[in-house]
Amino acid sequence: MEFSPASSIAALKNSKNRLLGIDYGEKHVGLSLCDLTWTIASPFKVLSKAELLQQFSKLIPLENVAAVIIGWPVNMNGTIGPQCEQVEKFAEKLLNAFDIPFGAWDERLSTMAVHRTMIEADLSRKRQKEVVDKMAAAYMLQGFLESLR
Repeated sequence: MEFSPASSIAALKNSKNRLLGIDYGEKHVGLSLCDLTWTIASPFKVLSKAELLQQFSKLIPLENVAAVIIGWPVNMNGTIGPQCEQVEKFAEKLLNAFDIPFGAWDERLSTMAVHRTMIEADLSRKRQKEVVDKMAAAYMLQGFLESLR
């Protein structure tokens, strides 16, 4: 599978579109969206994998999504492991069904950073569980946006 380079995704930027961030988890898929200036990523929603596959075709035009950035969970030593293979299979399903550019962004430690922030904010474990996936998606997408500057 070929992911689009950041430079070709950056060329899609205009004042009417946004990027969708996906944090693919074992149970849920966290989604985030950037603003129309491609400056700030915000948590959007958490869906099951099946829900995302069903809702993707509506979500893309509804939110004016120009490209999708999916978290690429490489191992700490930089190698590609089974997690990346799962993400790649999932991204291929979406790519085969929809004509939209996909980029990948290294998401190492994003979930851990988000958990740390939520603990510091004194969120209950129940609340953390509800929002961690979409917060991780926003953290990952924010990293991608900052790389474009």
